[in-house]
Amino acid sequence: MFNIDMIMIFSGLIILILGVLVGVAYMTLLERKLLGYIQVRKGPNKVGFIGILQPFSDAIKLFTKEQTYPSFSNYFSYYFSPIISFILSMFIWMLIPYFFNLISFNLGLLFFLCCTSLGVYTVMIAGWSSNSNYALLGGLRAVAQTISYEVSLALILMSSIIMIMDFSLMFFNFYQSYVWMVIFMYPLSLCWMSSSLAETNRTPFDFAEGESELVSGFNVEYSSGGFALIFLAEYSSILFMSFLFVILYLGGYEMNLLFYLKMVIISFLFIWVRGTLPRYRYDKLMYLAWSGYLPISLNYLMMFVGLKIFLYYYINLV
Repeated sequence: MFNIDMIMIFSGLIILILGVLVGVAYMTLLERKLLGYIQVRKGPNKVGFIGILQPFSDAIKLFTKEQTYPSFSNYFSYYFSPIISFILSMFIWMLIPYFFNLISFNLGLLFFLCCTSLGVYTVMIAGWSSNSNYALLGGLRAVAQTISYEVSLALILMSSIIMIMDFSLMFFNFYQSYVWMVIFMYPLSLCWMSSSLAETNRTPFDFAEGESELVSGFNVEYSSGGFALIFLAEYSSILFMSFLFVILYLGGYEMNLLFYLKMVIISFLFIWVRGTLPRYRYDKLMYLAWSGYLPISLNYLMMFVGLKIFLYYYINLV
């Protein structure tokens, strides 16, 4: 019986990973189409019907190209950092609160924070091991930016955790059956959204990949499969951040079409921001994290702690 359960869980996880990869493929197509229409041009529209097969042709092209290695790079670090980055981004998806075939994550949000923290190392090592000044600068920027915004992300998460008093993502669905948390956490949800942009190195916070000054940032020396894995890791983390936003603020995990529609709308916002906003200045990015989001998230956290203590004593007294 135990073996059958393990096989079922393992096969479920394989299907989940395949689903995430297909989702990432079509998110890249959606991004290219949307950016095309924002810039008053067509996106990919030749491969298949309205460009529907474009992501697969891109994947075949990337993985069949010759892999190049810089002469003075640290080979093992250079080779394995994109692979570990991709594996970590897939690990986070195990948190989906299935109602069946379940890996029960009672401390799911802590696992999420651990995996995102480990992701910083892969970016840093990818930038350092390439032995390129541009890649090193991009890696250092990415590390500083990600660490700064992880602090605000963790504190924003703490407010939600204090409200439901549990680390499991399953409980967010139960507690939002009558009212969505975005109603009374609206400023925090906006802080979470922009912190997610910074955490995933997206415009207007894409300093790690600042094309205008750093060629292509920490991944400048990567080609073919290595570049594709970094690319997949970035877009799967964008999808996961959209998924987490819906769970935390827009009603929790539901097994219906509306949940996935909300997730696509949040992913659309990531792309819309890229097509609309110019890149932020680096010192302003750091100022925003430490002097903007940190005080806001701390104030809200203290308010929600006070609210929970008040309600606890009030209910006990009554």
